[in-house]
Amino acid sequence: MDSSTSTARTADDPFGHLVRRHPCFSAEGHFKHGRLHLPVSPACNISCKFCKRAFHKEEKRPGVARSLLSPEKAADVVRKALKLCPELTVAGIAGPGDTLATPHALEAFERIRQEHPGLIHCLSTNGLLLARSVERIVQAGVATVTVTVNAVDPVILEQICSRIVLDGRLLEGREAVEALIDAQLQGIRRASDAGLVIKINTVLIPGVNEWHVEEIARRTAAEGASLINIIPLIPQHEMIHIPAPDCFQLSEAREAAERYLPVFRHCQQCRADACGIPGAGRDLASALYDHPLEETFSHG
Repeated sequence: MDSSTSTARTADDPFGHLVRRHPCFSAEGHFKHGRLHLPVSPACNISCKFCKRAFHKEEKRPGVARSLLSPEKAADVVRKALKLCPELTVAGIAGPGDTLATPHALEAFERIRQEHPGLIHCLSTNGLLLARSVERIVQAGVATVTVTVNAVDPVILEQICSRIVLDGRLLEGREAVEALIDAQLQGIRRASDAGLVIKINTVLIPGVNEWHVEEIARRTAAEGASLINIIPLIPQHEMIHIPAPDCFQLSEAREAAERYLPVFRHCQQCRADACGIPGAGRDLASALYDHPLEETFSHG
């Protein structure tokens, strides 16, 4: 199945109209519609061995932003972004920490909804707190959720995720990854049952989960996911020694996943403060986020 067929399958479901307007869910929308990432989430509650969050103006990757934005200022930034990019259809929050580890993201969405109800509100999360947050996510006007699932086998995930913080407890090793997998699958099911469109993000890590992607797609599809996005590892942090997957490895993983879920193939691994039409090749974020750093983020 090629990428155009995958997009068509996604567009034919009951959420087709919504998906076609989302440049991170639809190949068609990727070149026509804009998205804004609001960097309001300061902390993360899991530790992945490939993740290295930072404040930086130039580095182009997830987990990086110029600064943190307060929830109170989110609607102002959206208003400014709409002037810069009238094609904007999505207001999203994808970091720089996890969107559900603190209340900041949902507070921002609640404020944005009041002023910009026509925008698609999109949230990205590791899924640890998704199940218990679904009701408020829906109330905040969020329509699409991306959940990063890098393994559904504890043996594999233990090589990727070191620890989690859940209900004030630090969990490590097998206990941590088993709790994370259970929370992710339960969260995907509850979010799907609530009418949210779920995309899965999977980081392809050669020698670790490259042959496991099909099983991730199968399990998450069974819980209600609609789409999967397989993105290449960026070698850094504790996985700096692992090379990024080549085109052949990516293609094999995507073909395997496509047996269960349509595959989104245009991801650019955007920053947590990206703004603009992804397929246009121009980021307008520097015109939005020109204020100094307000605070730092932390695990926990």
